[in-house]
Amino acid sequence: MAPLVVIVGPTASGKTAAAIELAERCGGEIICADSRTIYRYMDIGTAKPTSQDQARVPHWGLDLVEPGERFTVADFKTYAVQKIAEIRDRGGVPFLVGGTGLYVDAIVLDYQFGPDANLDQRKRFESMTVEQLHKYCSDNNINLPDNKYNKRYVIRAIEQSTDTIRGKDSPISNSIIVGIATDRAVLRERIQQRSMLLFQHGMVEEADRLAERYGWHSEAMTGNIYRLVYQFRSGEINESELVERFEIADWQLAKRQLTWLKRRDFIEWLSLEQVVPYLSDRLADYKK
Repeated sequence: MAPLVVIVGPTASGKTAAAIELAERCGGEIICADSRTIYRYMDIGTAKPTSQDQARVPHWGLDLVEPGERFTVADFKTYAVQKIAEIRDRGGVPFLVGGTGLYVDAIVLDYQFGPDANLDQRKRFESMTVEQLHKYCSDNNINLPDNKYNKRYVIRAIEQSTDTIRGKDSPISNSIIVGIATDRAVLRERIQQRSMLLFQHGMVEEADRLAERYGWHSEAMTGNIYRLVYQFRSGEINESELVERFEIADWQLAKRQLTWLKRRDFIEWLSLEQVVPYLSDRLADYKK
């Protein structure tokens, strides 16, 4: 049975390009472990793999739900486990690629989830403002999610703190797990370059279309970039401030992702230049 190849790293680290190159070589298929790219229509703002990238190798885990529709880490685990089995049944190599640490942990540590949230409790949290939820998390020692301005994400983080989640102490068997280690100055520069490209490719126009469909204040529009575009459209910030604040927000996201991933001592950290040759050798051993 083909190993599960897991490639993790912060945003803009180059993991998607490396995974596509490897998957092309070995007949692999990619499952995206990203809590933002699960949403339909949110393509540019979430740095979703392009249509050209998706045409090179099959991608899964994209466009699963409408923006704002509930999708939990337990839902992701169920989905991803099924896709891994299907890819192996086709004789392919499954790649789990992404920066959402909780999604990755749910698979490689085989999380088992307890009962769903109490509905009365959820209604109480939904009646609170984002600022009140942040204070609740601070008072109860609950870590805020990557997207701390998305009310639904914060509520789910609170619920997960009381859920019964059991996982293994070590990764599942037949898996290869690597992380892309990037010099912080280089990573900051990549984030800056990508930010400029997103705006050149129509980020603001995408946000406008989404706002027309879902409203600027829907939960789906509270992600880093969409929230900032609203401030731009409202006249609170100008275009240069919009680009600058997005770079800062993406950099903060990258640091949060690294903080989560660095807690896992089973990840083998390699430079971007080392990842493809290393995994090619490991997969060649599997083929033999």
